[in-house]
Amino acid sequence: MQRVPVISKEGKPLMPTKPSRARRWLNEGKAVGKFNDLNIFYVQLTTEPSNNKTQPIAIGIDPGKLFSGIGVQSSRFTLWKAHLELPFKRVRERVDNRRLMRRGRRGRRINRKLSFDLRAHRQKRFSNRRQGKLAPSIRANRQLELRVISELTRIYPICDIYFEYIKADVDLTSGRKGAKSGKGFSAVMVGQKWAIEQLSKLATVHTRLGWQTSNLRKHLGLEKSKNKAEQSPSSHANDGITLACFQFLDYLLFHTSNGHGHDWKGSVEVTDSPFAIVKRPPISRRQLHLMVPSKGGKRRKYGGSTTRHGFGKGDLVSSPKGVGYVSGDTEKQLSISDTNWKRLGQIAVSKIQLIRRSNGLIVSH
Repeated sequence: MQRVPVISKEGKPLMPTKPSRARRWLNEGKAVGKFNDLNIFYVQLTTEPSNNKTQPIAIGIDPGKLFSGIGVQSSRFTLWKAHLELPFKRVRERVDNRRLMRRGRRGRRINRKLSFDLRAHRQKRFSNRRQGKLAPSIRANRQLELRVISELTRIYPICDIYFEYIKADVDLTSGRKGAKSGKGFSAVMVGQKWAIEQLSKLATVHTRLGWQTSNLRKHLGLEKSKNKAEQSPSSHANDGITLACFQFLDYLLFHTSNGHGHDWKGSVEVTDSPFAIVKRPPISRRQLHLMVPSKGGKRRKYGGSTTRHGFGKGDLVSSPKGVGYVSGDTEKQLSISDTNWKRLGQIAVSKIQLIRRSNGLIVSH
């Protein structure tokens, strides 16, 4: 049976409850129903709760390069799981385009007919040689995971977070990943360290290796898909649930009269739960200069999160074509797209009604 998250009048997360009890509270006026940014329905009490005690609830994070899995687990119920589509490729492509445009502007500014010491080279305004720099693409990946975890901690009494740790080092002599030289630099390791520091502000963080996750997943009998892009729990979300189950299971040594070895000790129940697909709206940033100028030297507006009709890109709206997200605009119309950012149609502004302002997330089930 699925569970409904509960928070107190002051906003403190309490233990989830049964849907039938949540409905009774709503009918009696003891609670009000709400939705958070992950489109999870929860109830907030309007009276003092009978009990403030909570039981352990853990979150598991299976981080990746293109996709990540997240699971929320208690000892008796699986509460929520998600498949995150990370913005790695999109951010990397835009950073590359930004570099090309910046170099083009610098090239047009410099008069190469002059000697080098007379050219208009801008001097550095500050030292930009910082240690521990995090690549924008990896930072965007970890920030999306952090955003989802922070939303979950507002409605669930999370006590521990389990993070799958990846050992990735680079041997400077061979260029191979995974070499144990200790002399290389891995942006993945820097991103993990930054993510763990941020997550530690929300709850106690534990790390597990991939082979440990695999062993426990097999013990729990959860499926694992070979297609990492598959939008199903078996691709990454089950690994998130498995990591959260480390809160309730331990691989301990045992001795009996017939032999000895290791076995899983503890108890946990993996149940059916809501499954969500979470990603960022692929909105293009505002470009000051297009890569190819138009005739007459005028450059049209490109990108940005605003429209000329008072709506913002990413706003959830209702239209004759169905419920969708604002993805663009013309002089008299708005472009409405579905959760896959495929356009449903261009619709007159007068026929569109706002449901919710953009929160930077697209959640589908």
